Amino acid sequence: MSKTIVDVPDESCSHGAARTAASRMLSATDIWSAAPAPAPAAPRPLQHPAPITPTTLPASVISITAPLVPEQVCSKPWPPRRVSLALQGGGTFAAFSWGVLERLLEEKTIEIDTISGASAGAINALLLACGLAEGGREAARARLNRFWVRLMHEASFRSLMLVGGFSPAGSSVAFGPTLRSGQFDPFDLDPLRQALSRDINFAVLRDAACPKLLIAATRIRDGQQQIFRNDDITADVALASTCPPLVHCAVEIDGESYWDGGYGGNPPLVKLVQGSAATDVLLVQVTPSRDSYVPITLAAIDRRLDQIAANAVLNAEIAAIEWAQSDAAPSLRLSRIAAEDFVDGLAQRSSTDLGRGFIRTLHRSGREAAERWLGQGTASADAQRALPVTEPALA
Repeated sequence: MSKTIVDVPDESCSHGAARTAASRMLSATDIWSAAPAPAPAAPRPLQHPAPITPTTLPASVISITAPLVPEQVCSKPWPPRRVSLALQGGGTFAAFSWGVLERLLEEKTIEIDTISGASAGAINALLLACGLAEGGREAARARLNRFWVRLMHEASFRSLMLVGGFSPAGSSVAFGPTLRSGQFDPFDLDPLRQALSRDINFAVLRDAACPKLLIAATRIRDGQQQIFRNDDITADVALASTCPPLVHCAVEIDGESYWDGGYGGNPPLVKLVQGSAATDVLLVQVTPSRDSYVPITLAAIDRRLDQIAANAVLNAEIAAIEWAQSDAAPSLRLSRIAAEDFVDGLAQRSSTDLGRGFIRTLHRSGREAAERWLGQGTASADAQRALPVTEPALA
Protein backbone atom coordinates (compact mmCIF):
# COMPACT_ATOMS: atom_id res chain seq x y z
CA MET A 1 0.00 0.00 0.00
CA SER A 2 1.08 3.60 -0.24
CA LYS A 3 1.28 5.85 2.79
CA THR A 4 1.17 9.62 2.76
CA ILE A 5 3.67 10.58 5.43
CA VAL A 6 3.12 14.33 5.27
CA ASP A 7 0.03 15.83 3.65
CA VAL A 8 -0.37 19.58 3.99
CA PRO A 9 -1.60 22.51 1.87
CA ASP A 10 -0.19 23.44 -1.51
CA GLU A 11 2.25 26.30 -1.95
CA SER A 12 -0.47 27.95 -4.01
CA CYS A 13 -2.15 28.93 -0.70
CA SER A 14 -1.72 32.55 0.36
CA HIS A 15 0.65 31.59 3.18
CA GLY A 16 2.70 29.13 1.14
CA ALA A 17 3.23 30.89 -2.16
CA ALA A 18 6.16 33.03 -1.10
CA ARG A 19 8.66 30.23 -0.88
CA THR A 20 9.09 26.70 -2.18
CA ALA A 21 9.48 23.64 0.04
CA ALA A 22 13.18 23.74 -0.65
CA SER A 23 13.70 27.36 0.39
CA ARG A 24 11.68 26.84 3.55
CA MET A 25 13.70 23.76 4.45
CA LEU A 26 16.98 25.54 3.86
CA SER A 27 16.17 28.85 5.51
CA ALA A 28 14.39 27.59 8.60
CA THR A 29 16.86 25.12 10.02
CA ASP A 30 19.68 22.70 9.51
CA ILE A 31 17.93 19.56 10.65
CA TRP A 32 21.16 17.64 11.16
CA SER A 33 22.65 20.13 13.62
CA ALA A 34 21.93 20.17 17.30
CA ALA A 35 19.15 22.49 18.33
CA PRO A 36 20.32 25.66 20.15
CA ALA A 37 19.91 25.77 23.89
CA PRO A 38 16.68 27.55 24.84
CA ALA A 39 16.86 30.86 26.66
CA PRO A 40 15.75 30.73 30.31
CA ALA A 41 12.09 31.45 30.65
CA ALA A 42 9.47 31.26 33.33
CA PRO A 43 7.57 27.96 33.28
CA ARG A 44 4.16 28.09 31.71
CA PRO A 45 1.35 25.58 31.41
CA LEU A 46 1.70 23.07 28.59
CA GLN A 47 -0.52 23.70 25.59
CA HIS A 48 -1.70 20.55 23.92
CA PRO A 49 -2.05 20.70 20.13
CA ALA A 50 -5.31 19.90 18.46
CA PRO A 51 -5.73 16.17 17.96
CA ILE A 52 -4.72 14.69 14.61
CA THR A 53 -7.56 12.85 12.94
CA PRO A 54 -6.51 9.98 10.66
CA THR A 55 -8.61 9.66 7.53
CA THR A 56 -8.88 6.42 5.63
CA LEU A 57 -8.34 6.91 1.91
CA PRO A 58 -8.94 4.48 -0.94
CA ALA A 59 -6.45 1.68 -1.50
CA SER A 60 -5.63 1.65 2.21
CA VAL A 61 -3.81 4.97 2.02
CA ILE A 62 -3.39 6.61 5.42
CA SER A 63 -3.26 10.40 5.44
CA ILE A 64 -2.13 12.40 8.44
CA THR A 65 -2.60 16.16 8.30
CA ALA A 66 -0.92 18.49 10.77
CA PRO A 67 -3.09 20.99 12.70
CA LEU A 68 -3.63 24.04 10.51
CA VAL A 69 -4.92 27.58 10.74
CA PRO A 70 -8.31 27.51 8.94
CA GLU A 71 -7.44 30.14 6.35
CA GLN A 72 -4.32 28.16 5.36
CA VAL A 73 -6.33 25.19 4.22
CA CYS A 74 -6.69 24.80 0.48
CA SER A 75 -7.00 21.83 -1.83
CA LYS A 76 -4.15 20.24 -3.76
CA PRO A 77 -4.86 18.48 -7.03
CA TRP A 78 -4.58 14.71 -7.23
CA PRO A 79 -2.72 13.14 -8.88
CA PRO A 80 0.01 15.74 -8.46
CA ARG A 81 1.05 17.68 -11.54
CA ARG A 82 4.73 17.67 -10.59
CA VAL A 83 6.50 15.12 -8.44
CA SER A 84 10.01 14.27 -7.29
CA LEU A 85 11.02 10.64 -6.82
CA ALA A 86 13.18 8.94 -4.18
CA LEU A 87 14.14 5.45 -5.38
CA GLN A 88 15.50 3.01 -2.82
CA GLY A 89 18.07 0.40 -3.76
CA GLY A 90 17.80 -3.27 -2.87
CA GLY A 91 19.24 -5.53 -5.54
CA THR A 92 16.64 -7.21 -7.70
CA PHE A 93 13.88 -5.89 -5.41
CA ALA A 94 14.30 -2.67 -7.41
CA ALA A 95 12.32 -4.36 -10.21
CA PHE A 96 9.32 -3.24 -8.15
CA SER A 97 10.38 0.38 -8.83
CA TRP A 98 10.57 -0.49 -12.52
CA GLY A 99 6.86 -1.29 -12.41
CA VAL A 100 6.05 1.88 -10.44
CA LEU A 101 7.98 4.07 -12.88
CA GLU A 102 6.46 2.41 -15.91
CA ARG A 103 2.95 3.19 -14.65
CA LEU A 104 3.87 6.78 -13.74
CA LEU A 105 5.26 7.35 -17.22
CA GLU A 106 1.82 6.52 -18.64
CA GLU A 107 0.35 9.53 -16.81
CA LYS A 108 1.10 12.33 -19.25
CA THR A 109 -0.09 15.02 -16.85
CA ILE A 110 2.63 14.26 -14.29
CA GLU A 111 5.97 16.02 -14.67
CA ILE A 112 9.04 14.55 -12.95
CA ASP A 113 11.16 17.23 -11.31
CA THR A 114 14.03 15.62 -9.35
CA ILE A 115 15.08 11.98 -8.83
CA SER A 116 17.31 10.62 -6.07
CA GLY A 117 18.62 7.09 -5.85
CA ALA A 118 21.21 4.80 -4.34
CA SER A 119 22.51 1.43 -5.55
CA ALA A 120 19.85 -0.21 -7.76
CA GLY A 121 17.68 2.85 -7.15
CA ALA A 122 20.42 4.95 -8.75
CA ILE A 123 20.39 2.73 -11.85
CA ASN A 124 16.61 3.11 -12.17
CA ALA A 125 16.99 6.87 -11.71
CA LEU A 126 19.64 7.10 -14.43
CA LEU A 127 17.66 4.97 -16.87
CA LEU A 128 14.54 7.06 -16.28
CA ALA A 129 16.29 10.42 -16.58
CA CYS A 130 18.28 9.43 -19.65
CA GLY A 131 15.20 8.15 -21.45
CA LEU A 132 13.19 11.27 -20.64
CA ALA A 133 15.99 13.54 -21.87
CA GLU A 134 16.55 11.62 -25.11
CA GLY A 135 13.05 10.71 -26.22
CA GLY A 136 10.42 11.46 -23.62
CA ARG A 137 8.16 9.07 -21.79
CA GLU A 138 8.17 6.23 -24.32
CA ALA A 139 11.95 6.29 -24.54
CA ALA A 140 12.24 6.14 -20.75
CA ARG A 141 9.78 3.27 -20.57
CA ALA A 142 11.63 1.34 -23.29
CA ARG A 143 15.01 1.94 -21.64
CA LEU A 144 13.85 0.60 -18.27
CA ASN A 145 12.22 -2.39 -19.93
CA ARG A 146 15.30 -3.23 -21.99
CA PHE A 147 17.62 -3.10 -18.98
CA TRP A 148 15.50 -5.28 -16.70
CA VAL A 149 14.60 -7.83 -19.38
CA ARG A 150 18.26 -8.25 -20.25
CA LEU A 151 19.05 -8.60 -16.53
CA MET A 152 16.56 -11.46 -16.30
CA HIS A 153 17.86 -13.23 -19.37
CA GLU A 154 21.53 -12.89 -18.47
CA ALA A 155 20.91 -13.96 -14.84
CA SER A 156 24.63 -13.66 -14.17
CA PHE A 157 26.98 -12.53 -11.45
CA ARG A 158 27.58 -9.41 -13.51
CA SER A 159 23.85 -8.71 -13.48
CA LEU A 160 23.90 -8.61 -9.68
CA MET A 161 26.93 -6.33 -9.73
CA LEU A 162 24.99 -3.85 -11.87
CA VAL A 163 22.20 -3.54 -9.29
CA GLY A 164 24.28 -3.87 -6.12
CA GLY A 165 22.69 -7.21 -5.41
CA PHE A 166 25.11 -8.48 -2.83
CA SER A 167 24.71 -8.21 0.91
CA PRO A 168 26.67 -5.44 2.64
CA ALA A 169 27.40 -7.91 5.44
CA GLY A 170 28.07 -10.58 2.79
CA SER A 171 29.92 -12.98 5.08
CA SER A 172 29.35 -15.77 2.58
CA VAL A 173 30.95 -13.74 -0.23
CA ALA A 174 34.51 -12.72 0.60
CA PHE A 175 37.76 -13.08 -1.25
CA GLY A 176 40.37 -12.43 1.40
CA PRO A 177 42.52 -9.45 2.41
CA THR A 178 43.96 -8.83 -1.04
CA LEU A 179 40.57 -7.80 -2.39
CA ARG A 180 39.81 -5.48 0.48
CA SER A 181 43.23 -3.87 0.30
CA GLY A 182 42.67 -3.05 -3.36
CA GLN A 183 45.60 -5.14 -4.61
CA PHE A 184 43.51 -7.60 -6.59
CA ASP A 185 40.09 -7.52 -8.13
CA PRO A 186 38.78 -10.83 -9.55
CA PHE A 187 35.99 -9.01 -11.41
CA ASP A 188 37.02 -6.60 -14.12
CA LEU A 189 34.96 -3.38 -13.91
CA ASP A 190 35.29 -2.64 -17.62
CA PRO A 191 32.50 -5.07 -18.68
CA LEU A 192 30.26 -3.54 -16.03
CA ARG A 193 31.07 -0.04 -17.25
CA GLN A 194 30.35 -1.09 -20.81
CA ALA A 195 27.04 -2.65 -19.80
CA LEU A 196 25.95 0.59 -18.12
CA SER A 197 27.10 2.71 -21.03
CA ARG A 198 25.06 0.53 -23.36
CA ASP A 199 21.84 1.64 -21.64
CA ILE A 200 22.74 5.08 -20.28
CA ASN A 201 23.96 8.04 -22.31
CA PHE A 202 25.79 9.90 -19.56
CA ALA A 203 26.35 12.95 -21.78
CA VAL A 204 22.60 13.58 -22.13
CA LEU A 205 22.24 13.82 -18.34
CA ARG A 206 23.71 17.33 -18.62
CA ASP A 207 20.95 18.55 -20.97
CA ALA A 208 18.43 21.06 -19.71
CA ALA A 209 15.61 18.65 -20.60
CA CYS A 210 16.92 16.06 -18.15
CA PRO A 211 15.34 15.84 -14.68
CA LYS A 212 17.61 16.81 -11.79
CA LEU A 213 19.49 13.86 -10.33
CA LEU A 214 20.95 13.09 -6.90
CA ILE A 215 22.97 9.87 -7.00
CA ALA A 216 24.43 8.66 -3.71
CA ALA A 217 27.73 6.90 -3.01
CA THR A 218 29.47 6.34 0.33
CA ARG A 219 32.86 7.94 0.88
CA ILE A 220 35.12 5.35 2.49
CA ARG A 221 37.48 7.87 4.09
CA ASP A 222 34.90 9.29 6.48
CA GLY A 223 31.78 7.22 5.87
CA GLN A 224 29.84 10.24 4.65
CA GLN A 225 27.28 10.34 1.89
CA GLN A 226 28.46 11.86 -1.38
CA ILE A 227 25.78 13.21 -3.71
CA PHE A 228 26.60 13.39 -7.41
CA ARG A 229 24.45 15.69 -9.56
CA ASN A 230 23.86 15.74 -13.30
CA ASP A 231 27.07 17.46 -14.37
CA ASP A 232 29.25 15.06 -12.37
CA ILE A 233 27.55 11.74 -13.15
CA THR A 234 29.61 9.23 -15.12
CA ALA A 235 29.73 5.45 -15.47
CA ASP A 236 32.16 5.43 -12.54
CA VAL A 237 29.57 7.21 -10.38
CA ALA A 238 26.97 4.58 -11.27
CA LEU A 239 29.46 1.83 -10.43
CA ALA A 240 30.36 3.50 -7.14
CA SER A 241 26.71 3.76 -6.11
CA THR A 242 26.26 0.01 -6.66
CA CYS A 243 29.68 -1.14 -5.40
CA PRO A 244 29.41 -4.08 -2.92
CA PRO A 245 32.58 -3.82 -0.81
CA LEU A 246 33.05 -7.55 -0.22
CA VAL A 247 32.80 -8.39 -3.92
CA HIS A 248 35.05 -5.91 -5.69
CA CYS A 249 37.37 -3.07 -4.81
CA ALA A 250 36.23 0.46 -4.15
CA VAL A 251 35.56 2.73 -7.11
CA GLU A 252 37.88 5.72 -7.25
CA ILE A 253 36.60 9.08 -8.51
CA ASP A 254 38.89 12.13 -8.52
CA GLY A 255 41.21 10.53 -5.97
CA GLU A 256 38.39 9.57 -3.58
CA SER A 257 37.25 5.98 -2.99
CA TYR A 258 33.60 4.99 -2.76
CA TRP A 259 31.34 2.09 -1.87
CA ASP A 260 27.63 1.41 -2.30
CA GLY A 261 25.48 4.51 -1.78
CA GLY A 262 22.97 2.63 0.34
CA TYR A 263 25.11 2.98 3.47
CA GLY A 264 24.78 6.75 3.70
CA GLY A 265 21.24 7.27 2.40
CA ASN A 266 18.97 4.73 0.77
CA PRO A 267 17.73 6.80 -0.96
CA PRO A 268 18.75 10.41 -0.23
CA LEU A 269 15.58 12.07 0.99
CA VAL A 270 16.37 15.26 2.92
CA LYS A 271 18.61 16.60 0.14
CA LEU A 272 15.95 15.67 -2.39
CA VAL A 273 13.37 17.76 -0.50
CA GLN A 274 15.85 20.63 -0.22
CA GLY A 275 16.69 20.58 -3.93
CA SER A 276 13.23 19.92 -5.37
CA ALA A 277 10.92 22.51 -6.86
CA ALA A 278 8.00 20.09 -6.48
CA THR A 279 5.88 20.02 -3.35
CA ASP A 280 5.02 16.34 -3.91
CA VAL A 281 7.68 13.70 -3.22
CA LEU A 282 7.08 9.99 -3.80
CA LEU A 283 9.34 7.53 -1.99
CA VAL A 284 9.50 4.03 -3.49
CA GLN A 285 10.74 1.70 -0.75
CA VAL A 286 11.73 -1.77 -1.97
CA THR A 287 13.63 -3.21 1.00
CA PRO A 288 11.26 -4.72 3.59
CA SER A 289 11.12 -3.05 6.97
CA ARG A 290 8.92 -5.68 8.67
CA ASP A 291 9.51 -9.38 9.28
CA SER A 292 7.36 -11.53 11.57
CA TYR A 293 10.03 -14.24 11.85
CA VAL A 294 13.06 -14.26 14.13
CA PRO A 295 15.98 -15.49 11.98
CA ILE A 296 18.16 -18.28 13.35
CA THR A 297 20.34 -19.34 10.41
CA LEU A 298 23.40 -17.37 9.33
CA ALA A 299 21.89 -16.55 5.93
CA ALA A 300 18.57 -15.43 7.44
CA ILE A 301 20.30 -13.30 10.08
CA ASP A 302 22.49 -11.71 7.43
CA ARG A 303 19.44 -10.95 5.27
CA ARG A 304 17.52 -9.39 8.14
CA LEU A 305 20.52 -7.27 9.18
CA ASP A 306 20.75 -5.99 5.63
CA GLN A 307 17.09 -5.00 5.65
CA ILE A 308 17.40 -3.18 8.97
CA ALA A 309 20.56 -1.36 7.87
CA ALA A 310 19.07 -0.39 4.50
CA ASN A 311 16.08 1.30 6.19
CA ALA A 312 17.81 2.81 9.23
CA VAL A 313 19.06 5.98 7.51
CA LEU A 314 15.82 6.30 5.55
CA ASN A 315 13.76 6.21 8.75
CA ALA A 316 16.01 8.87 10.27
CA GLU A 317 15.57 11.12 7.24
CA ILE A 318 11.78 10.72 7.33
CA ALA A 319 11.78 11.61 11.03
CA ALA A 320 13.98 14.65 10.34
CA ILE A 321 11.62 15.90 7.64
CA GLU A 322 8.62 15.45 9.92
CA TRP A 323 10.44 17.33 12.68
CA ALA A 324 11.27 20.27 10.41
CA GLN A 325 8.05 20.17 8.39
CA SER A 326 5.86 22.55 10.36
CA ASP A 327 8.20 25.54 9.94
CA ALA A 328 10.46 24.59 7.05
CA ALA A 329 8.28 22.95 4.44
CA PRO A 330 4.58 23.35 5.24
CA SER A 331 3.54 22.72 1.64
CA LEU A 332 5.36 19.38 1.33
CA ARG A 333 3.35 16.24 0.63
CA LEU A 334 5.49 13.13 1.09
CA SER A 335 4.04 9.77 0.02
CA ARG A 336 5.48 6.29 0.25
CA ILE A 337 4.86 3.15 -1.79
CA ALA A 338 6.36 0.08 -0.09
CA ALA A 339 7.00 -3.14 -2.00
CA GLU A 340 6.40 -5.29 1.08
CA ASP A 341 2.76 -4.15 1.08
CA PHE A 342 2.21 -5.64 -2.37
CA VAL A 343 4.45 -8.72 -2.45
CA ASP A 344 3.70 -11.40 0.14
CA GLY A 345 6.68 -12.73 2.06
CA LEU A 346 9.14 -10.27 0.55
CA ALA A 347 11.21 -10.15 3.75
CA GLN A 348 11.95 -13.85 3.30
CA ARG A 349 13.14 -13.45 -0.28
CA SER A 350 16.67 -12.75 -1.45
CA SER A 351 17.57 -9.51 -3.20
CA THR A 352 19.96 -11.58 -5.34
CA ASP A 353 17.11 -13.65 -6.82
CA LEU A 354 17.35 -13.27 -10.59
CA GLY A 355 14.49 -15.65 -11.34
CA ARG A 356 12.36 -14.37 -14.22
CA GLY A 357 9.13 -15.19 -12.42
CA PHE A 358 10.18 -13.31 -9.30
CA ILE A 359 11.32 -10.21 -11.18
CA ARG A 360 8.13 -10.16 -13.25
CA THR A 361 6.11 -10.49 -10.03
CA LEU A 362 7.90 -7.45 -8.61
CA HIS A 363 7.30 -5.53 -11.83
CA ARG A 364 3.58 -6.32 -11.90
CA SER A 365 3.23 -5.50 -8.22
CA GLY A 366 4.95 -2.15 -8.78
CA ARG A 367 2.48 -1.29 -11.52
CA GLU A 368 -0.43 -2.22 -9.25
CA ALA A 369 0.98 -0.13 -6.40
CA ALA A 370 1.39 2.92 -8.65
CA GLU A 371 -2.13 2.42 -10.00
CA ARG A 372 -3.55 2.52 -6.49
CA TRP A 373 -1.44 5.53 -5.56
CA LEU A 374 -2.65 7.41 -8.62
CA GLY A 375 -6.24 6.35 -8.07
CA GLN A 376 -6.65 7.36 -4.46
CA GLY A 377 -9.57 9.73 -4.05
CA THR A 378 -11.12 8.89 -7.43
CA ALA A 379 -14.45 7.29 -8.16
CA SER A 380 -12.79 3.99 -9.04
CA ALA A 381 -10.92 3.78 -5.76
CA ASP A 382 -13.50 1.56 -4.06
CA ALA A 383 -13.07 -1.04 -6.76
CA GLN A 384 -9.28 -0.81 -6.48
CA ARG A 385 -9.47 -1.22 -2.74
CA ALA A 386 -11.18 -4.57 -3.15
CA LEU A 387 -8.33 -5.97 -5.23
CA PRO A 388 -6.39 -8.70 -3.39
CA VAL A 389 -2.76 -7.89 -2.68
CA THR A 390 -1.27 -11.27 -3.48
CA GLU A 391 1.82 -12.45 -5.27
CA PRO A 392 1.03 -13.95 -8.68
CA ALA A 393 2.19 -17.48 -9.26
CA LEU A 394 5.82 -17.59 -10.34
CA ALA A 395 6.44 -18.66 -13.88
